[in-house]
Amino acid sequence: ATAKTAILFIQPQYNITTLSLEGEVTTYHYGWKDCATILFYFFIAIILHAVVQEYLLDKVNRRLHLSKSKNTKFNESGQLCVFHLVSSVWSFYILITEGYLLHPSSLWENYPHSHLRFQVKFFYLTQLAYWLHALPELYFQKVRKEEIPRQLQYICLYLLHTSAAYLLNLNRVGLVLLFLQYVSELGFHIARLLYFTDENHQKMFDLWAASFVFTRMATLTLMFLAVGFGLARSENQGLDLEMGNFNTVLIRMAVLLVVCLTQSWLLWKFIRFQLRRWREFRHEQAVRKKATTKQPLRQLKRDSLGHHENGVLKAENGLSPRTKKLKSP
Repeated sequence: ATAKTAILFIQPQYNITTLSLEGEVTTYHYGWKDCATILFYFFIAIILHAVVQEYLLDKVNRRLHLSKSKNTKFNESGQLCVFHLVSSVWSFYILITEGYLLHPSSLWENYPHSHLRFQVKFFYLTQLAYWLHALPELYFQKVRKEEIPRQLQYICLYLLHTSAAYLLNLNRVGLVLLFLQYVSELGFHIARLLYFTDENHQKMFDLWAASFVFTRMATLTLMFLAVGFGLARSENQGLDLEMGNFNTVLIRMAVLLVVCLTQSWLLWKFIRFQLRRWREFRHEQAVRKKATTKQPLRQLKRDSLGHHENGVLKAENGLSPRTKKLKSP
């Protein structure tokens, strides 16, 4: 009895073994017992989070001597950098081995995709466990109050989209979208880590900006291609809970609406952030221009008073006006 209970928590449930030309093939579907597996890996994620924090991030923090606000963002980016790296490599491996990238039509053909391979189901369970563990980590990491709403937003968005892809049997499309999102976010968090080590590292943010826009366009294109056109032409139309078929007009429209609203909101936030950086850059350029135009006037005045050496004019105290640094995300 104890062994069966342990397996319920550790190993994915609802396996089905069928015979095919390849021999015996084991596939999985979902059910309420998945909650036990998610709970187990929820605690595993908390342990791994603490290990990364103590043995990697805290050691780097001691050397950098960051302020409290930067320290919080550094820890956040450090944790997410590790997670996005592992998840993007893992999801890419699944996409290659399952053949989804070589045959894009398989993303919507033969829907519903209710029978999952082990690696696909395990990937989704661990993803849900990770994003659920991020909620209590807001308390454990003593995140500042002003940072909590922002982090809650993206945690809830990941939970919503990942669970929707899993429960609606859109797991193949979900895998591609998660891969694109994780690669883009990995670039952002690497850029932010580099910025905290040296504030002159700004170019990485420009690379991330290009990948961010590409990811938004690719996500919308893929969703309309797979859900808007692919599933709309499928023969399996209608709601069938036993078969796991959710291919109805209402559900398709709801899925497209949620994805479009999310991508539009992300683009709006991105544009606002880029405009703010552009205004700060223009302000910095104006300050520099103003300083260079004023400097010769000051030198001519001092020349009349005899403040020069060997024919070279001297700036006051040898100092140049300091310019304001661009803000980081």
